[in-house]
Amino acid sequence: MMADRFYQEYRSKQKTPEEAVGLVKSGDWVDYSTGVGFPYLLDEALAKRKGELKDVKVRGCLALRPIQIVEQDKEQISFTYQSWHCSGYERKLCDEGLCYYSPMVFRNIASYYRNYLEVNVAMISVAPMDRMGYFSYSLANCTTQAIVDAADIVILEVDENLPQVYGGMDDCIHISQVDAVVEGKHPPLANLPLSAATKIDEQIASLILPHLQDGITIQLGIGGMPNSVGKLIAESDLKHLGMHTELLSDGYLNLFEAGKLDNSKKTLHRNKGVFGIALGTQRLYDWVKENRGLLSFPMDYVNDPWVMGQMEHLVSINNCISMDLYGQISAESSGTRHISGTGGQLDFTTGTYLSPKGKGFICLSSTFTDKEGNLRSRIVPKFTGGEIITTPRSQTFYVVTEFGCVNLSGMSAWQRAENIISLAHPDFREELIRAAEKQKIWRRTNR
Repeated sequence: MMADRFYQEYRSKQKTPEEAVGLVKSGDWVDYSTGVGFPYLLDEALAKRKGELKDVKVRGCLALRPIQIVEQDKEQISFTYQSWHCSGYERKLCDEGLCYYSPMVFRNIASYYRNYLEVNVAMISVAPMDRMGYFSYSLANCTTQAIVDAADIVILEVDENLPQVYGGMDDCIHISQVDAVVEGKHPPLANLPLSAATKIDEQIASLILPHLQDGITIQLGIGGMPNSVGKLIAESDLKHLGMHTELLSDGYLNLFEAGKLDNSKKTLHRNKGVFGIALGTQRLYDWVKENRGLLSFPMDYVNDPWVMGQMEHLVSINNCISMDLYGQISAESSGTRHISGTGGQLDFTTGTYLSPKGKGFICLSSTFTDKEGNLRSRIVPKFTGGEIITTPRSQTFYVVTEFGCVNLSGMSAWQRAENIISLAHPDFREELIRAAEKQKIWRRTNR
């Protein structure tokens, strides 16, 4: 039978983790898969070659577990690790000089692999093979196919815990396309529970809710504030909502369970929720498993503004760290300290402009408390401390703090300064006005 042929090929390519990582040579570029798809066994085996190998560069993204090639080689004798988007764990590695961020916007990563990047060995975690010889990329479609296509050698790590996930394109790989297959016992899938919402998160969410209506398609970023919006929507009278998101989180599951999310009014992929990667709790992973109402796509599709432009009423809701009076948004660093990454914020801000009746919201609390206990404004006159600009002023759409919600589209410099200052904490407004006057972006009559 046909299935027997595929299983025979599977067995012929099966190796131990130690045998598989023996394919890595000094000087190689190695790619790990994203998020929950982290190659647990292969990483552990590769780390044991510390001292034997030299100058092996490893790329990853959103790692949720300790990375052994880093933890076992903090002197970076053999391995150097870089990430496309930092998880909380990878952020700590950056603080220690053990992880290096690779700047990107998600829609472009596949093109980097296809046109510019070298991949000597790809190590990809997959769900168990089906009867026709295919392995699902499961919860991490992301840029996996582009990595595989660029790789000289493809090693699959079969994780018995990864679910089969349906996809719209580039969602699986056939046994005939791989060089080695590794099996072994894995721990339960890493969880990323929803962040707890603060009172300010809830205030911001309440200011966004009036801008939403039945039948919209929503992209929610990660963090307490987008989760608060999702919670308010779940408790509201809104209905027939759609999903188009780079990251599928438990917030969407909550909307589905509340009867709000059915994708019935989408103008693209009607009746299907679209996502690139899934990170959350086991409840989320169980929901995604063999769910024909959900489709995974690669990021160069999900995050393509042209694709978003085919959907009416696309609404994106994302966080940032700080902004200046020109409307520039910093969402990935605090000064020069790296926090996360560009991710898809710029993709979706651009896409919501192209979507008929679309809206893109960037949210932030007006203040934070520094290490010395001082209250500081997240709205600053201008960026001068090495902050990375995630969304340029020319692309900023709606901005929301606990003090209001404004649409900066088409506004001149003085209009922007006036509206942005209205979002600042009252204790800092006079100081910001003086700065705006000095920067010549304030009209004398504005008070």
